[in-house]
Amino acid sequence: MTEHRTPAADTDVLTIGETMAMVTPEAGGRLDADSTYLLRPGGAESNVAASLAQLGHRAHWASALGADRLGDLITTVLAGHGVDTSLVRRDPGRPTGVYFKDPTPEGTRVSYYRSGSAAAGLGPADVAAWSAVRPRVVHLSGILPALSPSCAALTRHIVFDRPWGDVPVSFDVNHRPVLWSGQPAGAAETLLELAQRSDIVFVGRDEAEALWGTTDAESVRALVDGPERLVVKDAAVEAVAFTGSRVTRVPSRRVRVVDAVGAGDAFAAGWLSGWLHGHQETLCLGLGHHAAAQVLASASDLAELPRAAEIVAGLADEPAPSGVPTGG
Repeated sequence: MTEHRTPAADTDVLTIGETMAMVTPEAGGRLDADSTYLLRPGGAESNVAASLAQLGHRAHWASALGADRLGDLITTVLAGHGVDTSLVRRDPGRPTGVYFKDPTPEGTRVSYYRSGSAAAGLGPADVAAWSAVRPRVVHLSGILPALSPSCAALTRHIVFDRPWGDVPVSFDVNHRPVLWSGQPAGAAETLLELAQRSDIVFVGRDEAEALWGTTDAESVRALVDGPERLVVKDAAVEAVAFTGSRVTRVPSRRVRVVDAVGAGDAFAAGWLSGWLHGHQETLCLGLGHHAAAQVLASASDLAELPRAAEIVAGLADEPAPSGVPTGG
């Protein structure tokens, strides 16, 4: 695989999507009056940007936030992680969204307060303010089109009209059922259409089954056959990458899970880091697994990551994965 750097690129990745103020109990506590809490940014696309910045890449995040203190906090924290937030529009007429995490033995429950948020007001017209930045890849997720009709139009514009020309579009399906309730266009149809027209697609095996009735990675590929690269994540089992006729499988890393929220974003960042460096697929998947494992073992959506070169060196010292490339 050749490195995907273009001479005109002035950032490695541009991610686009909503980030909210996340309220989460410290040290695995519950959402109750006796816990103490952390206030942090929480958003799939900004998580990818922040993880890529930690891995050593240039990362921009574009969105809209309220002209409020929570918006200030989000931009300050993300900038501290190395993310360029200069493309974030501040909206005095709409607030920054908020959500609360409640870790339970059965999994983390999340309560969202995002209706009418600044990011829900994003639309195709916002692209004009972002087009001066030339990225090597544009990344977004299936959360964005579910926020509002204007956000759905923005997503379609990016995926279908390609305002950055031949720059690849990376799309994480990221199905959030609660966001799609009552929408005239169903999640299954919309997310499949967007996935088919993207260049790089990430999807969980379980979410693909819930959305489209697929049963394994191969049946996902049979359905989602449009993208050049498809990565199917099967939780604690493995990740499977399809590139043309080539299939690569790498087992997941063993880790004690503290909170699973954000692990998929970290995986996407790790994989994209490998792809940006021109690494072979096995190493891209290994970087994804490593980044996801750090978030799984953390109470935060973000975890401290070393530079990608350090992770690659460590992976080289590990035994070869039992999952190996197959196909032509």
